[in-house]
Order: sequence, then structure tokens, then C-alpha cells
Amino acid sequence: MELAPATESGTSSGADGTGTALAVRQEPPQPPARPAGRAGALCALGASWLATRALLLLLVTGVLKVGGGDVTADVAVIYHGWYGVLQTGTFPLDDVTWQYPPGAALIILLPGLLPWSYIVSFWVLCGVADVVAMALLVRTGLRRGRALTGAWVWVAGVPLLGPMIYNRYDIIVTAIAVAGLIALVRRPALGGLLLGVGGIIKIWPLLGLIGTPSGRRTRRAWTSAAATAASIGFLLAAGMNGAFEFLTFQKDRGIEVESVGALPLHFARMAGAWDGKVMMNYGSVEMLGPWVTVITKVMMAGTLLGFGWLLLWRFTAKRRNAATMYDAGLTALLIFTVTSRVISPQYLVWLVGVAAVCLTVRGTSQRPVAVLVLIATPLTTAEFPLMFSQVYNSQAGGVTVLGLRNGLLLAATVLSCVRLWRSTRGSAQLPPTIVLARPEPASVGGYPVRPGIAYEQDLLDGIERPTVPATQTAPPPQRRR
Repeated sequence: MELAPATESGTSSGADGTGTALAVRQEPPQPPARPAGRAGALCALGASWLATRALLLLLVTGVLKVGGGDVTADVAVIYHGWYGVLQTGTFPLDDVTWQYPPGAALIILLPGLLPWSYIVSFWVLCGVADVVAMALLVRTGLRRGRALTGAWVWVAGVPLLGPMIYNRYDIIVTAIAVAGLIALVRRPALGGLLLGVGGIIKIWPLLGLIGTPSGRRTRRAWTSAAATAASIGFLLAAGMNGAFEFLTFQKDRGIEVESVGALPLHFARMAGAWDGKVMMNYGSVEMLGPWVTVITKVMMAGTLLGFGWLLLWRFTAKRRNAATMYDAGLTALLIFTVTSRVISPQYLVWLVGVAAVCLTVRGTSQRPVAVLVLIATPLTTAEFPLMFSQVYNSQAGGVTVLGLRNGLLLAATVLSCVRLWRSTRGSAQLPPTIVLARPEPASVGGYPVRPGIAYEQDLLDGIERPTVPATQTAPPPQRRR
């Protein structure tokens, strides 16, 4: 629809009474043009995904060997062992390596429903999760105002983490979180449900709710997430013994050797100034001894300060766009990760998944943050499993790679906070006002239409509305006789 100076068609009185003449020029609705090269981009995405996943499967199944030891032990030994215990109707109460919310039991039991061996069935589930996340990112990227950049982040980021990624269940949780975040835009209740499912499995997907806009959308999403997580947790606690024993194990943990907090201890150990010990503790290799308690308290304080800052941001944000909700989720996840006492290598797939969702929106503020996350993924593979013995023994090579990886994550966290804050400062701007023509009253059975302001302010774009024909917006003025 165009607005043009009126001749004989009619007049419109502006707010100042000058009688500015405007007319509505009607044009037949045009189908949205499909961006050039979209088919080629989809073919390139599909080919890249197939090539990278074929290579990843060769590494996972051992056809191609990498250094650093066998990364399948977690599935073949630990997960399979938990599977046997969970089948008896109890959580692994005597196994301190069980460090997960009760919903994790559902993932551990799921491979038993498939006809193959436990480890092969687990790989199949991870592959399905990979496909689902990729399909959702592509589908979202094809919408109006969106981009396929997020799908490219997923294509590249997952294989950069090496064969370990199909030998941990984190890729399954990440796929659930990706689905939940994408669903929040159009179906907040469904998005909350999915994030609630992810939360009762691994906690962190609930962080995706921090950026939901105030009002009905937040109420529906948060209520759905809380109800889902509470319901699943209650059912598991009622049907099995020891659903929440993992909380007891968590409080006794030390500092995991790959975490940000472990770096000062590594440097002190290299200088001969730290006489603690490094050993398997509560399911991971941790540093125990002097300074550990102090560093633990500092890390916990960092978590509290980080989430206090997020609440401050939420209550003071003045401007939002289509990417704000996703950007806030990535910022919250980065804060959670770098201030944690544990940074296991599979945690990087969380960041890759949420960064990919951010980059499905062209206006995201987190584009350079996603680049830093992608650079950190091969460094993660280098420190585990390739150089993990050097990390374990605090040798210069391993600690250097670990320091670079953790430095990138710290830089990404600070940059993410700064860019999120700046992207929501300033007054919200409304689209320009359009003054519609004042029509003549209809002669028979009609009602006069008052001139008004036509504007549409979407808090979250991506909600495609059907185009309203111009004849419905403002009836054509009658010709004066």
C-alpha cells in the first residue's frame, strides 16, 4: 500500500487541521520473493553436515583413531552400569559419579528401548538429536527476517568437539533446549515445557527463560517450565529411590582440572607452590588440597554476582528486538559455565547450540561471541582427550592450551554481557506514524471510520501476520459529485 497526494479522490485532515490530502493506492498482494541462492545454501549446508558427520562417525566407531585414550568408556561402562541399576527401580545411590538431576535417568534408560547394543543405541540417539537440532535451525533460518548462519554454527561446532560429543548425553539435552528456545517465540507454553524437560535432565536449559519479555509470554513460559520440571521430578521421586541424592554429592566436590578456577592451582603447581593432589573425585578429575575451599567460594560468589547482574539487566532493559531473548540465554549460560567448579568438555556443545539459535536472527548482538565460542571448541578437543595427560599433570603444553580455551570463554562472557547490555539501552523506537485518509460516511448501513494511527510493534518478530488488504484498513474515499 502506498500513500500518495490526493487529487479528486478525497482529502484527509491532519492533526493541525491543514487538510493534508492523502490517497490510498492499492496494489495487488505480491508473494514474498524467495532470496536468491537459498537453494544453493541449503545444498551446501546439507553436504557439509553429511561430510562432517560421516567423519565424526568414523571417529566415534574407532575406524579412525585419535590420541588421548578411549572416549567411549563413559557410555560402555558408566552409563551402561547406571542403566542396570536404574532398571531395578532405584537411582545409583552408592555411586558418587551420579551427579545429575533425576530426569537424566530417562536418557540413560532410553537406549534400552532400541534393538541394538547399548552403546550403538546411544550413538543412534545422539545422531537423531543432532539431526533434529539441525532441522530446527534450518527451518527457523528460512523464515522471514532470519538467517541460516545458526545452522552453519551447528554444522561446524559439533564435529570440532570430536568423538566425545556422541559419547555424552549433552547433545540430546542441547537439542531439547534448541527446540524450546525456538518454540518460545510463537508458542511460549510449549517452549517452557521443552525447557522444563531439559531442566530436569541437566538444569542449564532453564537459563533460556531469563530473557523472555515481561507479561503473558513470561507467565506462560515460566509456569509451563516449572510445572513440567516439578511433575517429572515428582513422578521419578515417587517411583524410584534416591531421586535427589545428587545434591548431596554436589556439595562435596572440589575444583575440576579443566575449570577456570583450576588455572591458579595449575600455575602454582608448576611453580612448586601447591602441594595438593589431583585425583578422580565424584565422577571427574579434581584438584583437592590448599586453596580449593577459597577458590570454590570465589566461584560461587561469581555465580551469584553474575545472576544478580542478569536480574538487574532484566528489570532495566528498555529496548528489545527479535534476538534479545536468545542473546540473554547465551549470556546466562556463559556466566553459569565460567563460574562453575566444573567445565567438562561436553559443556561446549551447550554454548554451540544456544549460540546457533542466536545467529538465526540477523539482529543478534552475540555474533562475535559465537565466533569466540567456535574458536574455543577445537581447543577443547586439544586439551581433552588429546593433551589431557599434560593437563592432569599440570605440564606447560596442556596448561597453555587450557588457559587459552578458558581465556576465550572468559572473554566471550564479558563481551556477551557488554553487548547484551548495550543492545537494550535507550528508548524503544516506534515505527513511523501513518495518517490514514478520513473516508466519507457510508450512505446506507455503514459506519464512519475514525482516522487513527496505524502501527505494529512486535516485541519479537518472527511472528508472521497475514497481510491485511488496504481495502480493510481504510475504505476508499467516495468521489465528490
